[in-house]
Amino acid sequence: MAGGWAKDGAVSEQIEASISDELQRMRARSGPQGESLTHCAECEEPIPEKRRAAIPGVKLCIDCQQERDGQFKARGGINRRGSKDSQLK
Repeated sequence: MAGGWAKDGAVSEQIEASISDELQRMRARSGPQGESLTHCAECEEPIPEKRRAAIPGVKLCIDCQQERDGQFKARGGINRRGSKDSQLK
């Protein structure tokens, strides 16, 4: 329910655009490429055959990958389209 100068559906359009941007960003992230390694690139432990078959191009064992994933820092939630309140005025 938009009011003021905003057109009907402005908030929904903003949400859809934000979701679309995030999906494009996630698709652009490159995953493992090339041939899978038989041993982890960090700790030299064997990488199970099932993991190599499930993730083509895998370079890390499960433990090293989980450690790396744990170091992930979420990026700031900057809304380039402005705040909801500024668009509804």
